[in-house]
Amino acid sequence: MSSEKKTSDVTRRDFLQKGTAAAVGSFFIVPRNVLGKGFVAPSDKLNIAAVGVGGKGFSDITNAYNKGAENVVALCDVDWNLAQKCFDKFPDAKKYKDFRRMFDEMGKDIDAVTISTPDHTHAVIAMAAMARGKHVYVQKPLTHNINEARVLTEAARKYKLVSQMGNQGASNPGQQQMVEWFKKGVIGTVKEVDVWTNRPIWPQGIPVPTQKSEVPSTLDWDLYVGPAEWVDYSPAYHPFKWHGWWNFGTGALGDMGCHLIDSPFRVLGLGYPTEVECSVGAVFLKDWTPEYIPEGCPPSSRVQIKFPATKANKSALTMTWHDGGLRPFHPDLVPANDPLGEPDSSNGAMMIGEKGVMMCATYGKDPKVYLKSGEKLTMPKGAFETKYTSLPEFGHHVAWTDACKAGFASKEHKALSSSFDYSGPLTETVIMGNLAIRSYNLRTANADGKGFTYPGRKRLLWDGNNMKITNFEEANQFVKRNYRGDWKL
Repeated sequence: MSSEKKTSDVTRRDFLQKGTAAAVGSFFIVPRNVLGKGFVAPSDKLNIAAVGVGGKGFSDITNAYNKGAENVVALCDVDWNLAQKCFDKFPDAKKYKDFRRMFDEMGKDIDAVTISTPDHTHAVIAMAAMARGKHVYVQKPLTHNINEARVLTEAARKYKLVSQMGNQGASNPGQQQMVEWFKKGVIGTVKEVDVWTNRPIWPQGIPVPTQKSEVPSTLDWDLYVGPAEWVDYSPAYHPFKWHGWWNFGTGALGDMGCHLIDSPFRVLGLGYPTEVECSVGAVFLKDWTPEYIPEGCPPSSRVQIKFPATKANKSALTMTWHDGGLRPFHPDLVPANDPLGEPDSSNGAMMIGEKGVMMCATYGKDPKVYLKSGEKLTMPKGAFETKYTSLPEFGHHVAWTDACKAGFASKEHKALSSSFDYSGPLTETVIMGNLAIRSYNLRTANADGKGFTYPGRKRLLWDGNNMKITNFEEANQFVKRNYRGDWKL
């Protein structure tokens, strides 16, 4: 091995994976100005792999690549038909279907990984990457269940790795504008929060597919199912429609909660909730008999989550989540003709304080405040912009790659808007809503054979430190899941 190759490999391994300066005493890194104008030293580029490269995964790895600022060395997807666009964009990257084989064969050549698969495989892939010393970017929601979110958060600290969840709106300057308004006391103490979405925008609340379908030749269905309970392939699951099935997805909350709940969670400095309760929409295909589909997410739901007072917000508060096209009504301070959140009011978040109402659209866009004085505040143009703001998705990916190169606990790492220290607890809150929804559907047959009892349709009290519902033991089955076969976290 040449001395130049050895220096490059060691600086990448020691500076990018471990985030330390261990190699400084033994190896000399040639400054850029010595190498010549326009030359980028090998140690200045990350070697990135991507797991899940169709759909959102394509934009994630493309944004992390940043027009050649980093190297894309490996691409992994269980469906090579959906992955073809990405394969064409990065023809020199090695292609895989199984991420475990990719790590075994290329582990030493990979510094960081983007993970953009269906929700049920986020955690097992991210843990496999972190155990091998790889920095990780994981799509939202961070995980499929609460336990996985806690485990990943602790693992990122244990392995001293740079992490980021793919809720790109966290990097929108609008978020910082809202934080500043709140810190200045513009709306006062908040006791009520509303968050809403038009999701699901895929079939949901439908019967479980029973018709046998042929698996496409380009798809490895066994790898797709991964750690989840085995079900036969159906186009009702893949692609995209997996969102509506608990085996693979996390429903409307999982799809949009990490985007929309992010704003009040960040602004108000929220942590673990204390209780949760929900109601869900029913589906009737025949008179007087609602469909019972515990395998699938409901067509609509409302979830109430309560939080204690925080350092930022001195009052306990109630957050209400609405999905399926349901939304809150206009508070008195918001003019009748003004939209809520998005221009069509389809998605948004709203914090109702003593002095006014603060709201925003998806991704923290278009923040505004309505005050009791009648004044309306909007974000000044160019406020809180950074070198990343003009990049795709507010530079959420590039900030992460820069932090990977700077190392764990660097100022770049600490400046990330959604590292697991933040996005782990946020995800736990989002998935808490799903725990309530799934508990709502638990039922037992009545002794007389007439009808059912639904014991989970009540307030569920949560012990966040111990990840446990304290007043309904059956709900705790949804805190974590059993993995199929020899799959493990």
